[in-house]
Parts: sequence; C-alpha cells; structure tokens
Amino acid sequence: MANKRVVNNFFWQFFERCGAQGVQLVLSIVLARLLDPEVYGTVALVTVFTTLLHVFVESGLGTALIQKKNADDTDFSTVFFFNVGMCITLYVGLFFAAPLIAAFYEIPELTDIVRVLGLTLVLSGVRSIQQAYVSKHLLFKRFFFSTLGGTIISAVVGIFMAAQGFGVWALVGQNLANNLFNTLILWVTVRWRPKFTFSFARLKGLFSYGWKLLVSSLLETTYKDLRSLIIGKIYNADALAFYNKGQYFPKTIIGNINSSINSVLLPVMSEMQDNREYVKNATRRAIKTSTYIIAPLMFGLAACAEPMVRLLLTEKWLPCVFYLQIFCVVFMFYPIHTANLNAIKAMGRSDLFLTLEIIKKIVGLALLFSTMFISVEAMALSMLASAVLSSIINSFPNKKLLNYSYFEQMKDLLPSLLLSLFMAVAVFFLGFLPLPDIALIAIQVLAGAAIYVIGSILFKFDSFRYLLNTVKSYLKKSPKKTEE
Repeated sequence: MANKRVVNNFFWQFFERCGAQGVQLVLSIVLARLLDPEVYGTVALVTVFTTLLHVFVESGLGTALIQKKNADDTDFSTVFFFNVGMCITLYVGLFFAAPLIAAFYEIPELTDIVRVLGLTLVLSGVRSIQQAYVSKHLLFKRFFFSTLGGTIISAVVGIFMAAQGFGVWALVGQNLANNLFNTLILWVTVRWRPKFTFSFARLKGLFSYGWKLLVSSLLETTYKDLRSLIIGKIYNADALAFYNKGQYFPKTIIGNINSSINSVLLPVMSEMQDNREYVKNATRRAIKTSTYIIAPLMFGLAACAEPMVRLLLTEKWLPCVFYLQIFCVVFMFYPIHTANLNAIKAMGRSDLFLTLEIIKKIVGLALLFSTMFISVEAMALSMLASAVLSSIINSFPNKKLLNYSYFEQMKDLLPSLLLSLFMAVAVFFLGFLPLPDIALIAIQVLAGAAIYVIGSILFKFDSFRYLLNTVKSYLKKSPKKTEE
C-alpha cells in the first residue's frame, strides 16, 4: 500500500510538472520569438534579488512541517502567520531598495520592475503553507490543478502583452499572473485554513530544525544567482539572456522529474526514518530510476541542441547553444543530489545538510572567482566542474548513514550513463545529414529513442523493467484515493 501511495502521488506530481512545463515551454518559445534577448536579460537581473528573498518563504519552516511526524493545525497556523508577516516585511524592504538595485545596474526602469515583481513574495507567503500541507499529506492532485491553471492563465496574459508591444512588462505580467492564480486555485482546492492561533514554542521547535535548511537554501540560491549578478554587471544583458536561455530547456526537463521525486520522496522517507534499510532502498531506487530517465534526455538534448534552437527560437538565439550543452551535463547530476540530500533530511540530519552546503559553496565559489573575468563560457564550465564535485560531497554522509557509498551509487548509474552516451554520439552524427531542421530533429529523436530502448532490452536494465512494471501496474489498477 505504501508503494502504491508513493507511485500514485509521484504520477500526479509528474503530470502536474509536465503539464505546467509543457505550457511554459510553448510560452517560452512564443515569447522568445516575439521579444529580444535584452528583454529577458533585464528581467533576469531583477529575479536575482526576488529569487533570493523567496528562499525565506519556501525553505526551512515548510520542510520542517513536512519532516515533523505529528505536525498539527497549531504548527501549520503558526508558520503561516509567521511567513505572511515575514513576506510583507521583505517586500517593504525590497520596495525601498528598488532604486539602489536600478543604480547598481545603471538601468533606471528597473525600479518599477523590482517593485511589481516583488509582489510575488507576498503571494508566496500566502501559498507556502498550503503547499507544505499538500506535501505533508501527499495530496499532489491539488498541485496539478493549481499549477496548471495558473500557468495557462499566465501564458495567455504574457503572450497578449508581448503581442501588444509591452516588451519587458509582458514577462513581468506573466510572472505575476502565474503566482496570483496559482495561489488562488490552491487556496480554493485545499481544505486547510489557518486557525487564529500562534505558538512561539512550536515555532522555536520547528525553527531549530528548519533554520539549517534555510541557511543551506540561501547559500545554494545565492551561489546560483551570483553568476547572473556577475554576468549582468561585468558583461551585459544579452550575455545574461543567452546564459539563462541555455539553462531553460535542460532545467525544464529536470524540473518535471526531479521536483516530482523530491516532493514525494521526503515525506515518505520521513515517515519511515527509523527504518534505515527502507530509506536506503528508496534512495537507491530514486537514483537509479531518475538517472535512467534523465541521462538519455540530457545527452540527447545536447546532441541536437543547434538545430533545435534554430528551429524553435530562431537564429538570434544561437549563442545560447554552448550553454545549453554544458547545462545538459550539469543538470544530469541533479537526481543524485536530490536523492542523497532527501535521505539526509529525512533522517533528521539538517546539521549535516548545512555542512555539505557550506563545503560545496566554498568549492563552487573558488571555481567561479577563478573564471569570472575570463568569459561567460568559462563561468559555465566552472558549474560543470562544481556539479561533479558536489555529487561526491552529497553522497559522502550516506556511506555511514545508509551504508550506501558513492562508488556503489556510481555502479548503479554506470549502465544508464554509458548507454546514454553511446546514443548521444549516434544522434550527434545524424545531425550532419543535409535535411531541414524539423526533419533532422525528428530523425534524431526517433533514432535516439530506438537505440536507448533496444539497448535497455538487450542489456536487461533493471530500471527499464521496473518502470515498465510500475506503469503496467498503475494502468491496470488505479490506487485507492488517499486524498481528503
């Protein structure tokens, strides 16, 4: 029953991510054709700051609620009112800091953009505990409706504004609409409502666990966004636009799979945190299965990056191809990061989690600062080196916690990685065929899928059989409802 519950919620979370990201993908293509790269670069400059502030809302206490075994309405209500109050305070600070941000980048119009995009902070404060409640009780069908609804409505808003010549405000309007309608729909579909109660004792208890995760997330987000800040300041908005667009496609694919695993895995592991063997098996299965799915997608996308960018985004976006290929390899490591870190969090070792983040950021910053004045391309390559080293660092504690070492993990992953690499080489050479881009991509995709599936059957991949049996079982007999 536990496995069926996990699979059922994984599928709902996966469908939610696929639906939302599918709409976002279409929206991104349409807007990229309507708007200039400089527009994307301008908005990216602002999101460096708003993303950092969002961490205060979306990390730490929300995860603490999920991890706590017997969290009740008092816990949820306490965190809700604390988060809303904190978000309002953060927005006020951002509102008055907006002119300073505009002066830093020497772009006066950023003042109004910062103040409008900053409203997403307040919306996140209202939505965050509803999201924690959904994750805690494995009600992921609710995410499907709220995320997909908000994404579709915001896509209409964004495309309409871009077509009407609003420029950068089309992206701002789309972002704000997405957060607004996502919050409204989730508020309507989830039954939980905050009670008029607040406990400092409960907040202190949750904070003792959550503050380490909050600091970890702040380190991670600051580290990631520091590159955007440096590129926007040292180089220009166009360079930042190409760098960010290069991340978009691999990040979208990983987001569908990785966030689905992340959302479902932590609450399930937390329930079984006293059973070390169960947590190890769940971690191992998550790593093997997600890598089996993600590795061919990332390698395949890198192999056909140039014709795909030319076809979907037009030639004005071709400078992003190099970054796209680099980030395909970077994001391929994310399933290993996610599974290992969720195991550590589920075992209640937020102290270890924070220590790992500090070590990784010291290594990453050293790589960043050694490349920042060379070129944007060198900065991207430093992320690749950091991803490899981080996978080793993240896995290290689980050798002791779960008796699951990095070498054992690599042994589990190697078959999928080697087959994916072979498939990608074949797909890359098909790219030299003298065909229109759309025909070329179709041939590359079909050939890549055929090579990977046939190879999985010939070499009797465990993950292939597991996925096939899971899908058959899910389609044959739908799990009983686990939702309210």
